[in-house]
Amino acid sequence: MKHTLAVLVENRPGVLTRIAGLFSRRGYNIESLAVGRTENPTVSRMTIVVDGDDRVIEQVCKQLYKLVDVIKLSDITEEEYVDRELILIKVNADPAARGEIMQIVEIFRARIVDIGRNSLIIEATGDESKMNAIESSLRPFGIREVVRTGKIAMVRGAKN
Repeated sequence: MKHTLAVLVENRPGVLTRIAGLFSRRGYNIESLAVGRTENPTVSRMTIVVDGDDRVIEQVCKQLYKLVDVIKLSDITEEEYVDRELILIKVNADPAARGEIMQIVEIFRARIVDIGRNSLIIEATGDESKMNAIESSLRPFGIREVVRTGKIAMVRGAKN
C-alpha cells in the first residue's frame, strides 16, 4: 500500500540526503519526494510517498524520528488531504495537430507554456490520476519529454 508521509525538518544542508539515505539503507523505494520551504524559512516540509505495509511504514517512521533534523512526522495516508503534482510535457505539434492538442489542454484545464516550430510544452497540475490521464491523452502525438514533480499534500481543515 502507498503511504503519504508529511515530514517537517530543519532547513539545513544535508537533511534530504540523510532522509533519502535512511530509506535506501533499508531497501525501501521512495515513489515520490517533494521538499520545499514552509512559511517559516528555517523549516522545510517533505511529502514522501513510499510503498509498504503498515509494519514497514511504522519502522521507517521510528527511524526518521531518530534523525536530529526531523521536527514532526505524520503518516497522512488515512487523513483527508489535498494533493497536487505538476507535469510539464513537451509534445510533437505540427501546425495541423495543434488544434486537437489545444482541445485536450482545455479539457484538462492545463496551459500551453511554450510554443516551438514543431512542439508545444504543456503544464498541468492535479492529482496523480489527472497527470497520468493527460500524459496518456497526449501520447498519440508523440511525447518528446516529460518532467513531473512529486506529490505535495496538505491535510484538510484545522489540523496541521
